[in-house]
Amino acid sequence: MPDIKLWAAALNGMPGVNATQWQRLDPVSRWLLACRASVLFMTLTAAMLGGLLAWRDGQFDVLLWLACALGLMFAHASNNLLNDYTDSRRGIDRNNYYRNQYGVHVLEDGLMSEPQFWRYFAFTAAIALGVGLWLVSVRSGPTLALMLAGTFFVLFYTWPLKYIGLGEPSVLLVWGPLMVGGTYFVVAGSWSNEVAWLSLVFALGPTTVLFGKHTDKLAADRDKSVRTLPVILGERRARRATMGLLLAQYGLTLGLVLAGTFSWPLLLVFASLPSLHRNLQLLRHPKPESRPGHYPEKLWPLWFSAACFRHTRHFTPLFLLGVVLDTLL
Repeated sequence: MPDIKLWAAALNGMPGVNATQWQRLDPVSRWLLACRASVLFMTLTAAMLGGLLAWRDGQFDVLLWLACALGLMFAHASNNLLNDYTDSRRGIDRNNYYRNQYGVHVLEDGLMSEPQFWRYFAFTAAIALGVGLWLVSVRSGPTLALMLAGTFFVLFYTWPLKYIGLGEPSVLLVWGPLMVGGTYFVVAGSWSNEVAWLSLVFALGPTTVLFGKHTDKLAADRDKSVRTLPVILGERRARRATMGLLLAQYGLTLGLVLAGTFSWPLLLVFASLPSLHRNLQLLRHPKPESRPGHYPEKLWPLWFSAACFRHTRHFTPLFLLGVVLDTLL
């Protein structure tokens, strides 16, 4: 029987389940947990932003937008599944590694066999691929290049890109010009440099979350020879880089308004300055060695990533509202 309550929990966080509970779950609940569905909102937001900007320019097509949103979300889910499989096969996620501590890992937790896992992946990737091919047949031209670029990042983000310090730049590119700009192109039928610049404001949010996560698990990654950008930079510089990325969201937004590319409603994002201030204060100091007594147990060992995730959830709705108001004006 469908567990709507668990669906909501899986979309809002990463609830843990044991083997007995897993056996009682419906297929949708299992899929949502296996592909870490709570982070898919960032991809849906990217598609929403691309569609909104197409609507702003009077070139919105609801069917093309729905296809883009569906394809991108299933591509992201495919990447999450492949990420867990690759790190599990390479031995990275063994022995209570950081990834195992904050959410369900269907392979490391023994919840799913490899044949079962590949069936889940095949289902998810087939939807993403099918939607992508349909969009290519409708739009053709650069749509194929966008699809191939997306496929490259789905297949190779976990290895080797993440292992050589290119994971963080990849996220900035994917959640910015590729997702937002790509959605705009498919829906509107043209490319826009203004949209590409605006997409970076949004993409900096997911990038700070990833930077925070990789800083949280810097020591574990270094021990496993996973050379993320925070590992290469070192803990202190990684914290400073994350602070710089957070500040860049506001600086780039202000720059777009001052340049006249977009109007004053975008400045609504500055209402999230209290959240920014809390994050900057947190990032001034290293992560605690153990969970502070007041800190929610379900969030630990997430620290910087949890804070950046909260900031993104404050910043992004204001950003979208600003774009909506700018469009209406």
